[in-house]
Amino acid sequence: MCRLASYLGPELALSRFLVEPPHSLVEQSWRPREMTTGRLNADGYGLGWNACDGAPARLTYPMPIWTDVNLVSLGRSLRSNLWLGIVRSATPGFPAHHANTQPFIRESLLFLHNGHIEHFLRIVRGRIRRMLDEDIEASIDGTTDSEYLFALLCQITRRDQCTLAEALRELARTIGKYGDGAALLNVIVTDGATLYAMRHATGAPAPTLYFTDNDDAFPGGVLICSEPLTPSSGWRPAPEHSLLILKPERKPEVIAL
Repeated sequence: MCRLASYLGPELALSRFLVEPPHSLVEQSWRPREMTTGRLNADGYGLGWNACDGAPARLTYPMPIWTDVNLVSLGRSLRSNLWLGIVRSATPGFPAHHANTQPFIRESLLFLHNGHIEHFLRIVRGRIRRMLDEDIEASIDGTTDSEYLFALLCQITRRDQCTLAEALRELARTIGKYGDGAALLNVIVTDGATLYAMRHATGAPAPTLYFTDNDDAFPGGVLICSEPLTPSSGWRPAPEHSLLILKPERKPEVIAL
């Protein structure tokens, strides 16, 4: 399991998103409240944001977040209207490494996954590979089920010429059809202008996921996170087997899969 967080709204210093909230991702790395497997998220962390040229950027660090001495300087130096973050608890077989640390980028998309696909290395990875175009498969650098999920999402959007919400629905259907056991499929993906998320699982309960468009700590912003970052009453749990679509100044959409 991992803990995810995302923010979209007025430009915000990284520290306001990553470090300062009462239940920040830094705290969740060593004191998560709602993880059902594992007790720590000590296998690295990653960040994604909109860079000044308009393209997505990322930073990955394969050690525990609390060991990164650069975090204070980064927190007060980097600003963006979009932040994605993860603190990682690695599944056995997917070692801590830069290539295995999310978020993943392809063209305008940033992607995070919290979960696990049972029998991935032995069975499911090969099934996904056979669905991918050569260039999409060649872009995979690591070994995780998360990166292959992202590759499959990119394949679906290319093949079907569909929206990200439609592609996430098809991703859930495809893993349900071609998986081989339980699959935990909490996903956050963004094109830089809208946050899309899925809370879904087959054969097991889905990991937690919350959202808000009404938190005084983030005025004008929208967030989707594994656990609420603040004690605000504006946080709402996403229903299991649902899609979320959040954009500032618009009412959040919650759509059943």
